[in-house]
Amino acid sequence: MEITSDLCWNAVRTRDRRFDGRFFVGVTSTGIYCRPICPARTPARRNVRFFASAAAAEAAGHRPCRRCRPETAPGSAAWQGTSATVARALRLIDDGALDEGSVEALGARLGVTGRWLRALFAEQLGASPLDVAQTRRVHLARRLLDETSLPLEDVAAASGFGSARRLREALQRTFRRPASELRRAGAPAVPGLALRLGARAPFDPVPLLAFFAARAIPGVESVDGDTYLRTVALDGVSGVVEVRAAAGEQAVRLRVHSARPLPLLPVAARVTRLFDLEADAVAIAAHLSADPLLARAFTGRAVRVPGAWDAFELGVRAMLGQQITVAAARTLAARIVAACGEPLAVPHGALTHRFPTPAALAAAPLETLGLPRARAAALRGFATAVADGTLKLDELGSAEEAQARLVKLPGIGPWTAQYVAMRAVHDPDAFPAGDLIVRQALARGGTLPSEREVLARAERWRPWRAYATLALWAHMSEKSEKSAKAARAKSKKKRSITP
Repeated sequence: MEITSDLCWNAVRTRDRRFDGRFFVGVTSTGIYCRPICPARTPARRNVRFFASAAAAEAAGHRPCRRCRPETAPGSAAWQGTSATVARALRLIDDGALDEGSVEALGARLGVTGRWLRALFAEQLGASPLDVAQTRRVHLARRLLDETSLPLEDVAAASGFGSARRLREALQRTFRRPASELRRAGAPAVPGLALRLGARAPFDPVPLLAFFAARAIPGVESVDGDTYLRTVALDGVSGVVEVRAAAGEQAVRLRVHSARPLPLLPVAARVTRLFDLEADAVAIAAHLSADPLLARAFTGRAVRVPGAWDAFELGVRAMLGQQITVAAARTLAARIVAACGEPLAVPHGALTHRFPTPAALAAAPLETLGLPRARAAALRGFATAVADGTLKLDELGSAEEAQARLVKLPGIGPWTAQYVAMRAVHDPDAFPAGDLIVRQALARGGTLPSEREVLARAERWRPWRAYATLALWAHMSEKSEKSAKAARAKSKKKRSITP
């Protein structure tokens, strides 16, 4: 859907929640900018300007509205309405690429010049990369002041500011109010590092939690009811991330347990991708349901693609899972963690280790852990390539690029590469065309289609083939469970009437 000024104005007049976070409204008569759903009186059309990002609104001299709180708007999916280069840049900015680095260094990681990257951001987001990074940091700090009782120094550290002084200056410049007033305006009651991350409705965390629970590596992850926990390490700081995703809430609640404040922007960005909070489930389902098979697969489902905390970890897990069950792969992963993962100084319940680093895995005697020799060699080769910089996982920009780079390594085929692109690169169009379950879903008369035939059928699913894949996996799993249940019921009935 093309976002035109007329469409934006209609969304503002009707306070259409579908557009919350997809654009912002600047009011020239007040110097304030709002979300499309702001409850304040609708301004006159002649006094309204529309901005692609909060950073663009602030760069134009507007300050955030105190009523609708633009900093709390759900994120707009990075791949919607932007080029692949800008989408990759936004992910790297979320991960802290501009906290210390320059736009030129960011451009080099993306294979473009800093000047070209600035031009792309100006064209597509209406703001520079530095403006975007600054806006994200100061908005995060504003939310921490409002939602927690953290000291200002800890808020500064968690939100990527070098000092409390720099944070105070940024808050005054953006909100036109001192930090003390911003804190008094809220009701900080939660100690420690905590944040509410909004999701685009409709959001159902139950399938995601079930997916993570089936694959949770003992010692590293756990799922307990509506809560996902895992060990992490960022910028030399270790901790445990806790995500509560209660059914019925259009959000998740993030809490970080660590001795020192972790940089929260990359943590929040990873959790957002992990639970695919920015996906426009309604638009995706509407597009894919044009295919009758997918229409059945999407019935009653708001499909999201489970993300991954770390691309290296996911690559290892995908390689372990080749041609074995999910449970068997989980067992092997647990052995690897116990053998070469770094133990926590203080265990957090059942969480005892961090996932091994590439260097640690490259040096590990994997053959002694029950792995076939060829699989151990492939894992070692992958870990070595990441450890020595031959393979830069944060530079995998698309499913095609991920496959081109990953399949060069022994033991990694197209399915594994596309799976990594789907969950770690978060490419919405990643598609493992050779996947057996997808082929079974498309079978006719018991005959499986070829990979070429699958690709031809899936061409109409672009640009959301990853979501089509997840929908088919869920649909086929449900069919299998129903068949098994019917078979058990039939067998039980037959036994009951046997003389």
